[in-house]
Amino acid sequence: MCSVWGCVGFTHRSIRMADSLAAVVLAAGSGTRLWPLTRLRPKALCPVDNVPLVDLAVERARTVTTAIAVNVHHGRMALESHLAGRVHLSIENDRALGTAGGVGRLRSWIDRRPVLVTNADAWLGHDVDLSGFVSGWDRERIRLLVVPGGRRSDFGDRRYAGCALMAWRDVEPLPDEPAGLYERSWRSAYADGRLDLVDHDGPFFDCGSATDYLAANLAASGGASVIGQGAIVEGDVVESVVWPGGHVHGHEHLLRAIRTDDRVTVLVR
Repeated sequence: MCSVWGCVGFTHRSIRMADSLAAVVLAAGSGTRLWPLTRLRPKALCPVDNVPLVDLAVERARTVTTAIAVNVHHGRMALESHLAGRVHLSIENDRALGTAGGVGRLRSWIDRRPVLVTNADAWLGHDVDLSGFVSGWDRERIRLLVVPGGRRSDFGDRRYAGCALMAWRDVEPLPDEPAGLYERSWRSAYADGRLDLVDHDGPFFDCGSATDYLAANLAASGGASVIGQGAIVEGDVVESVVWPGGHVHGHEHLLRAIRTDDRVTVLVR
């Protein structure tokens, strides 16, 4: 699933993680760039190939641990209802705390365990198993899953792909206030040579924009349009997504579009 990049001279040791690793799924964001889709449902509940993004993230985490927390803020009621009884919920009432603050708020639940942090809006392909990503991690350096970045690079020529492993020593100082992991932790760790960058050899879309959200759906379906349960399609639909309950009338031709369940249409050009 992945290969180590940039770790010359680093010796791995095998560690049993299944009963000691905590996972935090970050799902509190507002999804501003995905508007107007996120006016209708929180970004974490937007479906890729008819599965909500947060469900894909939870199942991704479940490949390496059963101790999973999800933070929520925007779309709180919908996410609470969707996730109730399945995971530990961290409610950010007054304001979203960002990536570092979201993990920091969970400090007492994490309780000195190492942490897998994964973004709800990251799509990494079908049936992603993170055991290869976790295997051999030394619990000392911060390990990040990355892909070739091009103009969107975060670390050298690599771009963060939505999964990180952090030791307790790096989690403990995180604030319980709005802050980002890159600014509070990863930037200095990169400068100090404490980042372990691991290449993901599959697809990656962050689903933060309509362009990437549509691309993730088409990658998941092999290029075919994705039609949700209960959707009515009477017109032509090409390389598009129709949400559950959506309706495409006979006179309509959707090309590279996203149709919601209340006739909102987003064109991706």
